[in-house]
Amino acid sequence: MESIDLSVVIPVYRSEETLPTLVERLLLVLNHTGKRFEIIFVEDGSPDNSWGVLHDLQRSYPDHIIAIQLMRNYGQHNATMCGFRHSSGKYVITMDDDLQHPPEEIPKLLTAIETNGMDLIYGYYNLKRHRAWRNMGSALANLFFKTIFGHTIPFSSFRIIRRELLESIFSYSLNFTYIDGLLAWNTQRIDKVAVAHRERLSGRSGYSIAKLAVLALNLFTNFSLLPLQFITAWGFLAAAGGLALGCYYLVYYILYGIDVPGYASIIIAVLVLGGMQLLSLGIMGEYLGRLHLNVNRKPQYVEREVLTATPAVTVVNITGPQVRAAS
Repeated sequence: MESIDLSVVIPVYRSEETLPTLVERLLLVLNHTGKRFEIIFVEDGSPDNSWGVLHDLQRSYPDHIIAIQLMRNYGQHNATMCGFRHSSGKYVITMDDDLQHPPEEIPKLLTAIETNGMDLIYGYYNLKRHRAWRNMGSALANLFFKTIFGHTIPFSSFRIIRRELLESIFSYSLNFTYIDGLLAWNTQRIDKVAVAHRERLSGRSGYSIAKLAVLALNLFTNFSLLPLQFITAWGFLAAAGGLALGCYYLVYYILYGIDVPGYASIIIAVLVLGGMQLLSLGIMGEYLGRLHLNVNRKPQYVEREVLTATPAVTVVNITGPQVRAAS
């Protein structure tokens, strides 16, 4: 078989209306690159007819499209990891399924990684077409990312990855996946290139505020001890402050006597310290809970069906490296 130059991996969720247009524009762009390519769609438990549309598209373009259906919704990062393991391209591009990442911008990413020797190139936007709350969530996630990894490059789901870097993260088979953190763990050769960002043509984003919060937790608990270090620092400051305040009142009592402390100050102290204790227990519980689920091998993803140019295969109870059984 001929080697593949370029793989495009696209998680799919609630995109039955945009998929035909996306494939049409992708094929037009990728054919003009002169590269041998494949397009890998991973249907992530979508409640609409996205899988039916993908089934028809794969039948129409069997030489270029691989379609994978997961057993349920596992999240964008887990679905993307599934697509990675099915890819074979020298370079792998990830993008969204809603056409906010224009396929026409792919040549910019490809040219950048072929000419500057980087392992990872992010497409960044001078103007994002998301809602204000979504932009604020993305900005906060980028701030966390910079704090943890020290990279100033803003990350996004529109990226191109060199094969050698991609294969370095295949050994990660745990459930709480954060692809950008895994990539940043394995290389410092990261750059960016300006790309356009379009309005969503139909539907709504699969990300809610709660899901963005879970991603932020994945970033911190998987790749950093900062929350635990924060708890330690707060405990030290609270203990030091309490000791200093105790010494102050002791001296004040010896020299001048002391009145009965006010009710308000006692309640405030109890509520603040009690709240911080509960917050501390919650953060430690997040670490322990994720460790518990990973020890019990909560699956990263499970494939229901894979459609390729060859007869379809079924993959059962798979996480990590794939083991296929012919259907």
